[in-house]
Amino acid sequence: MSDNKNVGYIGLGNIGKPSAQRLIGDAFKAHVYDVYQPAVDELVEAGAIGCASVAELASACTHIGICVRDDAQVEALLHGEDGIFANAVSGTRVAIHSTVTQANVWKWHEEAAAVGIRLIDAPITGGAHRAADGTLCYMVGGEASDIEALTPVFETSAEKIVHAGPVGSGIALKLCNNFIQYTEFVAMAEATRLAEASGLSVDVLREVGMSNGVVNEQMHMFVSGRNAVAASGSDADMEQFFGAMARLGRKDLECALTTAAEKGVVMPTAQFICDRIEDVFLAKDESKPVSTEG
Repeated sequence: MSDNKNVGYIGLGNIGKPSAQRLIGDAFKAHVYDVYQPAVDELVEAGAIGCASVAELASACTHIGICVRDDAQVEALLHGEDGIFANAVSGTRVAIHSTVTQANVWKWHEEAAAVGIRLIDAPITGGAHRAADGTLCYMVGGEASDIEALTPVFETSAEKIVHAGPVGSGIALKLCNNFIQYTEFVAMAEATRLAEASGLSVDVLREVGMSNGVVNEQMHMFVSGRNAVAASGSDADMEQFFGAMARLGRKDLECALTTAAEKGVVMPTAQFICDRIEDVFLAKDESKPVSTEG
């Protein structure tokens, strides 16, 4: 039982760091790793065990959460002589929290099984503030026995855990959810442009939209926050505050489109949103009107 208390978390970014911080306490011994050492040091000061390498963390933990940027970063963490597959003990459970393609989740699951490791997909939604509050939503794909074993770990930062189905189902759900969210952002940005051109404010648009369910608070916060920075900021300011999120949005949508193509599903709206999402985040959408040419 004591071994099961050793929980590892790799990827201490915007959501990963507050999620990992919530593992620190009496219930678990939290081991953390990130290439950005100050993030590790901050959690060590809070009571976590800092690891100097992926291999060190993998050899010490029976549950490992991975929350990094993309497929390539997950792949690098899993493979190689210093990777998780080569260093984790048999029976270790690995949860992929990153937004990646479904095909790679299936591939990693099979590769993990070949070395006695249980790998599932457990992407998350809710943002940094909900990670800090412990109110994230986890979308999990895997066998019921794995979900049951991992639930106490997830509950440290989760308000809701949705068992979507077998391995790969969790990431499919996340890709659908993200597509809807980014489409909302684009629609809200363009509706706000029309509203303001008509002498209306984004706040009155919010008032009606919140009343009838068309607008949610996240849509309003995104556009009003973006517009506030854009009104007085430079391109460098926009890049500083929104550049990383813009590129992340495009990456997430590309994952959805790749997964859709593998299933023969055509998503023309998703392709449109993918092509525009970076400009929308950076408030460059006004200078690039939509072409009506076929």
